[in-house]
Amino acid sequence: MASPGHVRSCPSTACRSSKEDYTDIARHAAFDGHPVVAYDAPGCGDTVCGDPTAVSIPFLVDTAVSVLDRLGIGRFHLVGHSMGGLTALMLAASHPDRVLSFVDIEGNVAPEDCFLSRQIVSHPAADGETFLEGFIERNRRSPTYAAPLFASSPPHKVRADAIRGIFESMVELSDHGDLMATFLGLPFPRMFMYGDQNASLSYLPRLAAAGVELAEIPQCGHFPMYSNPPAMWARIADFQGKVQAPWW
Repeated sequence: MASPGHVRSCPSTACRSSKEDYTDIARHAAFDGHPVVAYDAPGCGDTVCGDPTAVSIPFLVDTAVSVLDRLGIGRFHLVGHSMGGLTALMLAASHPDRVLSFVDIEGNVAPEDCFLSRQIVSHPAADGETFLEGFIERNRRSPTYAAPLFASSPPHKVRADAIRGIFESMVELSDHGDLMATFLGLPFPRMFMYGDQNASLSYLPRLAAAGVELAEIPQCGHFPMYSNPPAMWARIADFQGKVQAPWW
């Protein structure tokens, strides 16, 4: 396990979840004695953002670096879900010397991962409020685990004006950013976690062949922290516990 100076950093996922989605970590003894940082992205949760329309994935990466530096965090285990997973991937790629391990919970690594964010293109709306209303309703009717539960949260966790910039940058990076090569090129242990309802993702064999540990969480879709948090945290703890972190 990491020394007390090594932190588990959990970038929150804007428009998907918030820092509160990580609070169950406190219920798992495997993480006792190890500090955890979880935060809301700008434009989401409890944040105050002067211009939500300026928020994008690169903006969120800069925010993550600022959070880590402000708290004096040198090296850390990195966990990110969905959009937070993409933010974490870009953070890990730009600061590989600071990352001990990376758990990517269905973060974007290929164009097919834009099943939520691509709705900004496939379901255009005149304004953020109109798009958000439709986005919520589509998730409420989804047959996947926890999607209706998730649908209840965006009105309280995201500013409508922040959605377009975030989603458009997600789609742009997923389609043209060569995220798979970036993920496979990371020089530290990586886990890719996904719900069993998404076991058909086409790239999973490629990840496994490249040495990425796969963690399929049963009775889950895109939101293991809602559908099966005990299994999610147990897999993360086991993975991080195997990482031999340097003590400095």
